[in-house]
Amino acid sequence: MTTPMSRRTMLVTGGAAAAVLATTGLPAPAAATPARPGGADVVLAWNRELLAIVRTAGLQPATVHPTRSFALLHAAIHDAVVATTGTGRPYLFTVDVPERAAPEAAAAQAAHDVLAALYPTRAGELTGLLAGQLAEVPQAAARDAGVRAGRLVARLLLGLRADDGSTAVPPVLPPGTAPGQYRPTPPAFAPAAFTHWAAVTPFVLDRAGRFRPGPYPPLGGARYAAALREVAATGRDTSTTRTADETVEARFWAAPIWNHWNEITQSVVGGSRSGLLVAARVFARLNLSFADAVIAFYDAKYHYRIWRPVTAIRLAADDGNPATGGVPDWSSLATTPADPAYPGAHSVISQAGARVLRQEYGPRWALAVTSEALPGVTRRFTTFQAAADEAGLSRIAAGVHTRLDHEAGRQLGHDVAEFVLRS
Repeated sequence: MTTPMSRRTMLVTGGAAAAVLATTGLPAPAAATPARPGGADVVLAWNRELLAIVRTAGLQPATVHPTRSFALLHAAIHDAVVATTGTGRPYLFTVDVPERAAPEAAAAQAAHDVLAALYPTRAGELTGLLAGQLAEVPQAAARDAGVRAGRLVARLLLGLRADDGSTAVPPVLPPGTAPGQYRPTPPAFAPAAFTHWAAVTPFVLDRAGRFRPGPYPPLGGARYAAALREVAATGRDTSTTRTADETVEARFWAAPIWNHWNEITQSVVGGSRSGLLVAARVFARLNLSFADAVIAFYDAKYHYRIWRPVTAIRLAADDGNPATGGVPDWSSLATTPADPAYPGAHSVISQAGARVLRQEYGPRWALAVTSEALPGVTRRFTTFQAAADEAGLSRIAAGVHTRLDHEAGRQLGHDVAEFVLRS
């Protein structure tokens, strides 16, 4: 069994290639250099760069989940900052830096090297961003020492994740045939996606199924019937019960949910005037939580293999529940993702994001959230939890999840984030 990443923190001394296993929370290097107050800009710039990359068609490999890239980027930045400031505890590596090294330079170099390895076709743009950031570090010796530390952290991290299972060929999932079993959904009837992702090595969790939700409620029970009737009425493309605002919600949150929460975090970190140390910590916690939450929810999805609402509603006459009725021509407002329903990904990721941000900034924060899926629209919230709840529930209005998926997803996201925050 592969050792989980959070248990493999390494001490690397003097820039040497050799490494020895050590415990987390090692003493800081004596020559550590404090980060400047405005250093959060370094983290925000690289996060924006990765958001631009994953939004560009053809750059993200179809069978590699984008949350892996975000976790690699921010784990590298975080551990490079820890190495060069002597403050905090690394998630993956403690690098002993004997010289006075500039934390901003270490963070920038680590970020560059990770993204250059993951997206080599963007080498020119990445090099330009790095050069601009390094030029802001005035002392050459400190800059060079930071560059060396950043390179080392990135190289070790990429090497450690090289065989994490993310490059495996996704196995074909046979379509279900019995009531409740997942099968491909209209209109494309595409094969199930990311069928290999539950086997990817987690970054922090000790195993993918550590917080796996309990079994799906019986199809013949009242909970299932109520949940199915709700989405059948609210999530239909021609629904007359869905409000205009619920329709906006469904479309607003339709973009990749980890993108939404990285955008939210950018606004919070920037608006709080957080420094480099806080920015690195928040983004690392956020994206390590997301990466492991995705591994965890795919573990659950492909363990239970529950059908999506469009299948359940069309075939409800065969589910054995007298309180449900089949609607053969039912269609959802949004296109159904090509994976099983339980638990809901939006609910998992949103709850994890809200929990991480609440840890650093408290529960209340004035949020003005925008959407790449619905340009020109801004939705406002006074708490992180309110944004998370709307994002999760929007998938019922979209017709792609039931409340059962949402509730299980909220709990899973909370549990994964709590584990990361304690690690």
